[in-house]
Amino acid sequence: MRILSVTHGPTVPGGVFDEVARAAGHELERWVVPFGGVPQPVSSYDALMVFGGSMHPDQDQEFGWLEREAEVLARALAEDVPVLGVCLGAQLLARAAGAWVAPAPEPEVGWFDVALTTEGLGDPVLGVLAPQTEAFQWHHYTFGIPDGGTELARSKVCTQAFRVGARAWGIQFHAEVTLEMMRTWATEDPDDLPVDAEEFLAAAETRIASWNDQGRALCAAFLEAAGS
Repeated sequence: MRILSVTHGPTVPGGVFDEVARAAGHELERWVVPFGGVPQPVSSYDALMVFGGSMHPDQDQEFGWLEREAEVLARALAEDVPVLGVCLGAQLLARAAGAWVAPAPEPEVGWFDVALTTEGLGDPVLGVLAPQTEAFQWHHYTFGIPDGGTELARSKVCTQAFRVGARAWGIQFHAEVTLEMMRTWATEDPDDLPVDAEEFLAAAETRIASWNDQGRALCAAFLEAAGS
């Protein structure tokens, strides 16, 4: 398949998701949205994977390219191109589908319990995860479920995953993240951390291998659904 990997800067790549796509032999094209340019028409891709960023989904005055990206995602939804959005990518997917986006009741930075809903347990993508798991998160915003969409997972704070249409998914947690990415983020935004960086990264080191296994399984399930 030909897959568009949509990123928002050099420190927020596709992580293990890009690794899975390449290992499966798919063609991976990257669009770093803030750097400008536009991808080919969305209908020319077999799937889109849209990742995170430090910006928020309603900061159009600061980041003029957000509207352009939301329009691309809206076209993907209209043309039934499979999409998997992660964190900011999920928020922009919700926005593109007409749902609200806004600050969460409180930020989630670190490891938080995420539980699948009944619909999530039977979902072809989210259903590969354990019914309840400690998921890595780093976000300040959340979103509503688009009209006709389905909530697939929740934390105590907010929605953690949804599906809209037949082949578009958004996940709030960072299933793609690598330990190297976490180290970079901790250096870039130390004031966001709930504990000091050393403790934060020590916890990550004990969890990252099993978390990456779940992330790879989630991405593989999405790619299988996209190719069916």
